[in-house]
Amino acid sequence: MSAVDYVLRDLRDAVESGVIHVGERLPSESALATRYSVSRTVIREVLRALEAKGLTVTRDGKGTFVVATHPHDVMFEGYSAAHLMEARPGVEIPAAALAALRRTDEQLDTIAELIERMEKERDETVWTRLDASFHLAIAQASGNPVFADVVASLAAALAGQSEMLNIQPLRRAASQAEHRTIATAVARGSAVEAEDAMRFHLEQVREAVSVTLTASPSAAPAPSAARAAAAAAPVKRSDRKRRH
Repeated sequence: MSAVDYVLRDLRDAVESGVIHVGERLPSESALATRYSVSRTVIREVLRALEAKGLTVTRDGKGTFVVATHPHDVMFEGYSAAHLMEARPGVEIPAAALAALRRTDEQLDTIAELIERMEKERDETVWTRLDASFHLAIAQASGNPVFADVVASLAAALAGQSEMLNIQPLRRAASQAEHRTIATAVARGSAVEAEDAMRFHLEQVREAVSVTLTASPSAAPAPSAARAAAAAAPVKRSDRKRRH
């Protein structure tokens, strides 16, 4: 058995048996390396594996926290929170950059309309649908159908995760501000700004997920059937012509 396999099995057993409790922070990398007499490189690989299995989340500057006793306890339409956090940056950050370079006037109108509707919307179910539609609109504006298809396939999962995060006070308002920054960068035609804005947004989503799961992992809701269905419904593209 390799050092990685040994440490991973030992920590996973401790989590699943309740020796390490949900919500508890794991020791630091250096402390774990000393405890198991292995290098910090081994510990980093173990921590990545634990997070990939959905057992832990790492919060920047705060450490690694246990969020579940069994792999992928929190699921959104078949995807764990860890799955989504791993995959989204690889798709949505480059898509935002391309959207800034390739978007049409009609697509800019659609994005702007979604921003306006989200700011006015009070119904949480509708807001989560609009949230997913905003991310889809950015992917569609990239001009790459692969990005658009991937984001479209995740619409219900993204809405479910958004529903969970909106439990946090002020998260919806923060998300709205982040969306507007992304939209502004795309409208300006700046690929670098659009990349940075989407990266920041996804980092904030990751942080919010970790806070929610650490605070109350068993209470994190899966999306209801009604909300999942609503999330999958497309938002009509605007028929308005862009004013010059």
